[in-house]
Amino acid sequence: MKKLIIAVICLFSGSIEAKDVALKELRPVMGMFFDLHVEVKTFTPTIVKRFVKLYIDQFDGEKMYLLRDEIEPYLNLSEEKASLILQKIDDNDFSDFFELRQLFCKAIQRSRALRPTSVPNLEKNSSSSSQWSDFATNEKELSQRQYDKFQKFFSYQQKRFGTKLPVEKQNRLFSLIEKKLRFFENIYLSEKESAITTQILKAFAKSLDAHSSFFSDEEAFEMRISLEKQFEGYGVVLSENVDGVFIAGLVKGSPAEECGQIHLQDRLVEIDQASVRDFTFEEVLEAMKKNKRKDITLGFLRENNLVVQVHIEKRPISMQEDRLSYTVEPFENGVIGKLHLNSFYENDKGMNSDKDIREALTAIQKIGPIKGIVLDLRENSGGFLSQAVKVAGIFMSSGVVAVSKYSKGELRYLRNVYPKSTYAGPLVILTSKLSASAAEIVAQALQDYGIAIVVGDERTFGKGSIQYQTVTREDAEIFFKVTVGKYYTVSGRTTQIEGVKADIVVPSEFSYSRCGERYLEYPLPSDHIPDSYQDSLGDLDPPSRTWFEYLYLPHLQNHNSFWTYLLPKLKESSTIRLAHNKKFQVFLEEQKKKDPNEHIMLEKKELNKEDLQLAESLNILKDMIHFESQIKKGSSEKVVLQQKK
Repeated sequence: MKKLIIAVICLFSGSIEAKDVALKELRPVMGMFFDLHVEVKTFTPTIVKRFVKLYIDQFDGEKMYLLRDEIEPYLNLSEEKASLILQKIDDNDFSDFFELRQLFCKAIQRSRALRPTSVPNLEKNSSSSSQWSDFATNEKELSQRQYDKFQKFFSYQQKRFGTKLPVEKQNRLFSLIEKKLRFFENIYLSEKESAITTQILKAFAKSLDAHSSFFSDEEAFEMRISLEKQFEGYGVVLSENVDGVFIAGLVKGSPAEECGQIHLQDRLVEIDQASVRDFTFEEVLEAMKKNKRKDITLGFLRENNLVVQVHIEKRPISMQEDRLSYTVEPFENGVIGKLHLNSFYENDKGMNSDKDIREALTAIQKIGPIKGIVLDLRENSGGFLSQAVKVAGIFMSSGVVAVSKYSKGELRYLRNVYPKSTYAGPLVILTSKLSASAAEIVAQALQDYGIAIVVGDERTFGKGSIQYQTVTREDAEIFFKVTVGKYYTVSGRTTQIEGVKADIVVPSEFSYSRCGERYLEYPLPSDHIPDSYQDSLGDLDPPSRTWFEYLYLPHLQNHNSFWTYLLPKLKESSTIRLAHNKKFQVFLEEQKKKDPNEHIMLEKKELNKEDLQLAESLNILKDMIHFESQIKKGSSEKVVLQQKK
């Protein structure tokens, strides 16, 4: 069962559509995944076992529907049973999955009969748990789990409102929970062929590795927005609470914002004059998706129970708020720049993270001489690999930034070819356990060259794999991503599993959470390749090699040992500072009390809340500037200074 979350924030603006995959096309689509995947090239009993397990988990990961004895034949499959299923799959026979689906449908009907039918029923005793490690053994246990789940949800809502909910709101909340459950359950009760094939392909893709996925249209659309930072739509951000679906935000520069008639917390009650008062969040999205026109009329409930109609037209929107942001802080006779990058984005309109950072550095330089930079990559989950290479290139001269290794062992070197860096001063890269993928490439590459000091959690997420995806392709017939390779930085290290290890540990709010590649199902293993500080150009053809020999090799980035030399001093200074920082010590104690297995909810940081991790990274940067200045004034460190370029 999917997590029941009422306060979901979702940007809705439009959609993209793929063709429906027919049952007869399942095996060919799977064959395409195998052709592209870096390691898994065919079905094996091991992959079949994963496939079946994930198909079950996809439906009942919380173990709220199925009984152990009825699902037992599909749990812990023997090699013999897995081989029999494999033979069927090779013949495009997915009868085992159809049998499971029939079992799911029976479990859904049973669950609906066992669920509490009204708010008063929730006054029964609860075991106060909603996480179970095994399937229930009888219907009584299943019934108790239903009650426990509902009660926990009600308790959460009570805390959100800070007071006991009125009876009418309790009834609405109860009805809302039931409707959300049914929305999910109807996916399995549907007899549409595309609904069946989508669930099978989702489980199959995940069986290959932790990051291969098959997407629904809605999931693909959200991923495209995150990668390109642009979309065609209206620009309303919807959320949901016990009162209904309402406006949680308006995208800057969107039709919804510019019309001036839509306000935060407006409750949405009509779409094109049709009532959606009792719709769930998902049903509202479905209703908006059905509108194929360029315009829409939204009705909002205002004072005195009046409904105000607002007409807006769909148009291309750039998500300015999710792009690079920066601030400056005066320091000595210049300024320190603080750059916050949410992702590595790029689109066909010329918007990209590389360009935004270069423009930010130019703007900061006009304010005053740049004494140092903090590049904040916390919670940056990645994006385009090409952008990671270009962003790293801002801070280094020519050289290898990353190396891609594919299924046949072939290596592709991703180089920065600019002979001179845009910025070469003191640099701190701030990371957390949720910094991943392209963010890890930048952090580790600049750490490898000794250009930057990495500050943050002990290690980053640990995603060192490369995915091919179709969600940004206009001609895509189906939407998916598949792991095609692993990347390494110039040292030959991969961030896979291990992540980027911080030079100076300054814990974030995720420091004690069990998050990262190592905790995902079926991650690729970690390994290494030879370093490429002295680029051999071995992957280039003769004409290209000639150009690189004359215009690239003479400007190769040397390894800088200056900050490595100063690292013990920087660590000592930070350790003393944090030990005497009462606020930080209280913060650490709060983190230790958290459940490490608790689901991480990413929310916008409170505006007035002090960012202790960023503050310490600034202190470390100031130490770097100070120590560098001291050494420059002396003469005993000439050898070290000669190594700093």
